[in-house]
Amino acid sequence: MHVARVVYSSLMPVPAGTLYAWHARAGAFERLMPPWERLEIVEKQGGIEDGARLTFAIRKGPLRLVWEAAHRGHVAGEVFIDEMRRGPFASWVHTHRFVPEGAAASRLDDEVMYELPGAWLGNRVGGPHARRAIDRMFAFRHERTRRDLLMHAQMGAAPMQVAMTGSTGAIGGALRHFLTTGGHTVRPMVRRRAIEEAGEIFWQPGPGARGGQIDEASMEGIDAVVHLAGEPIARGRWTQSKKDEIRESRVSGTRLIARTLAGLQRRPRVLVVASGIHYYGDRGDQELSEAEGVGSGFLAEVARDWEAAVEPAVQAGIRVVLLRIGLVLSAGSGLVRGLAPLAGLGLMPVVGNGRQWWSWICEDDLLSVALRSLTDAGLHGAVNAVSPAPVRMEEFAWALARVQGRQPLARIPAWAVRWMVGEKAEVATTSTRAVPEALRRRGHRFMFPMIEDALMWQLHGRVRPD
Repeated sequence: MHVARVVYSSLMPVPAGTLYAWHARAGAFERLMPPWERLEIVEKQGGIEDGARLTFAIRKGPLRLVWEAAHRGHVAGEVFIDEMRRGPFASWVHTHRFVPEGAAASRLDDEVMYELPGAWLGNRVGGPHARRAIDRMFAFRHERTRRDLLMHAQMGAAPMQVAMTGSTGAIGGALRHFLTTGGHTVRPMVRRRAIEEAGEIFWQPGPGARGGQIDEASMEGIDAVVHLAGEPIARGRWTQSKKDEIRESRVSGTRLIARTLAGLQRRPRVLVVASGIHYYGDRGDQELSEAEGVGSGFLAEVARDWEAAVEPAVQAGIRVVLLRIGLVLSAGSGLVRGLAPLAGLGLMPVVGNGRQWWSWICEDDLLSVALRSLTDAGLHGAVNAVSPAPVRMEEFAWALARVQGRQPLARIPAWAVRWMVGEKAEVATTSTRAVPEALRRRGHRFMFPMIEDALMWQLHGRVRPD
């Protein structure tokens, strides 16, 4: 039997009680899982207290590895232990400690004792690989914990009750866990029978007898609303019915929420609505602040009508923030998830002539922009949720290829993209050079303003020294 012991220790910029509370709240496990892992939570019973259990699955290629953990040794504010009861290791015991380092700082200590299956042979064959993977994972966990704690500390917001549509989507799920670990309460807005114990709120946008419904009583007294729901743009070919659904899902849902909030007795302080930089259309090399007008094209028209639908909330005196979101860089979803494996094989393409501007934002920075939108009373109207350093498509392709240790393979002409995906090609071939002027005026700092840094963090969990 060969039991390995490793300890990871990092100084955190918050008191030990704050560090412990972050780990004890709902969403902490999800925030701590690296974005490059394909994670599925199977069952969760309790939090981190003794007797709590968590079962999750991780996909490794064609394999689905199930891990069941049980918690013990919990001392509030100080320590808890999770032990693998079933999973890929022969044994795994992880002790989390939160150690005071003066009044305003603390130390996070993660001690892991593990044994690989296969005894001596398993350790000889798989030991170095397992240790590298564990080191990489805990380096990411500590860095994400530090950055999340810093973001919440810098915003300094009192706990809020936040109603949220789209809370199970890629961005919505990440934002939900980010907010709950920061001490806020997220109440998901769902289109099925709401589970009252989970704080859910029923709503049903769209036309027809079942459309246009929302549980107004549950919305009374909510501090903030985040509206992210909408038919995915990238999924499926843009038939006329698909385009109608893209438009309808955004415009009617936003209008329903805005009208409902305007009619409440106790209205929320802020409504944050997800829009997109496609509002500007194809504008070549023009630098686009929020003051620029709407462009042309299907997505620009959708964004125009989408944003106009918030007017009832504006007229009712609710602060409204329209997040014009760029390409979101996340290893767990979207374009990066699809292209990263190709880049790793040396098959990363350059789309069109590669000169079109892509305005992007790292997922972690998008969460901080959303938090600022919820808490900063000086932020209102259109906000470009993009990095201050947009890149041309060719630069994006080279950056992703370099991060994966390769170089781009070839160009795909714009006409070929249009032939393959139809009108949806406008998503990749139009040039939109948006800049975050509104955020700059509010003094917002981006954690990952450069494309390679963002990709390196998302795909490999590595950061440059501050």
